[in-house]
Amino acid sequence: MDFDSIIDRRCTESYKWHYYPEDVLPMWLADMDFKAPEPVIQALTERVNHGVFGYGSRLEGLDDAILQHLVHFFDWTVNPEDLNFVCGVVTGFVHAIYSLTEPGESVLIQTPIYPPILRAPHATGRVAVHNRLILKEDGKYEIDFDDFEEKVASGVKLFILCNPHNPVGRVFTREELTKMAEICLKYNVWICSDEIHNDLIFSGYQHIPIANLSPDAAQITVTYLAPSKTFNIAGLSTSVVIAENPVIKDRLSQTLSMLLGHPNILGLHAARAAYLHGRPWLREVMHYLQANRDYLVNYVNENLPGIRMWSPEGTFLGWLDCRQLEVESPHRFFLDEAKVGFNDGISFGEDGQGFLRINFGCPRAMLDEGLVRMKTALEKL
Repeated sequence: MDFDSIIDRRCTESYKWHYYPEDVLPMWLADMDFKAPEPVIQALTERVNHGVFGYGSRLEGLDDAILQHLVHFFDWTVNPEDLNFVCGVVTGFVHAIYSLTEPGESVLIQTPIYPPILRAPHATGRVAVHNRLILKEDGKYEIDFDDFEEKVASGVKLFILCNPHNPVGRVFTREELTKMAEICLKYNVWICSDEIHNDLIFSGYQHIPIANLSPDAAQITVTYLAPSKTFNIAGLSTSVVIAENPVIKDRLSQTLSMLLGHPNILGLHAARAAYLHGRPWLREVMHYLQANRDYLVNYVNENLPGIRMWSPEGTFLGWLDCRQLEVESPHRFFLDEAKVGFNDGISFGEDGQGFLRINFGCPRAMLDEGLVRMKTALEKL
């Protein structure tokens, strides 16, 4: 499988490649610059060649493919009736906020955090309560459990978990997840778990669905996941929602089809092909991403003075600590002086001030070009 070839995406409608001017190398938005698995492309081609694209229904074999995937990778047995589909994880967790809380109630998030999660409570008329992750000396983030319980006990109704965590790259341990789940159970707080990066886990770590910890944890959790990040098909807008508790399912189902519509039929065909036949591609892309991660961490820490980077445990996203740089805005500096476009850390919350998020899900030559541009810009300071 070829992950080294650079594919021209400017000739497409790619949001990632058209957001910045043409002389800027985009290393921000979380989709990869690799071709999707060949079985996915073949499945889409066959369906497109049929030529009729009317309303669709449940796609035969898709549910089983997802359920088998969850058992294989996470030892998680999900009942078929507990699985449903939404157009995207973001729309899913926003829908969960609407369905499981009331206007003015509090929603807990762990900052720095993926911008749509950061904005979701306010956008839905709820109150965002922040449990700030603790940044250790080595660059690793940990959970402040004393603060977590204090915030949960203050009247929070819903906790949005992001695991693997975007942007800090943590894959939370069983012990961490168990402690969070126990606190939420103690205070009768729902958990909405964004696990969209669940398959993108590096060697030495294991993703554990929080709903799979125990029957009690499953009863308070709604989980969102997708083939989009895993198999690089984010533009096909097909995601999965899993909820075991009848109360959660009932509240979600009341407005699910009216507010969210249905995933498009091409997305469903792509998802089925990916889950059925995409494992070899996933195995190879993870080897490539891990090599890119290691190269990136070493390069940053050895060649970019004033920047440090901890090695993420999952995702294809790096969190660059640029707080020692003598520049007003690292994002603006590298955009103007290096012509490299990142996500500005401040968009992940106040805790992200002075940080940048970099996407290393790209050919090595592209990653290297971005790093060399950064190094050259820093040498001019």
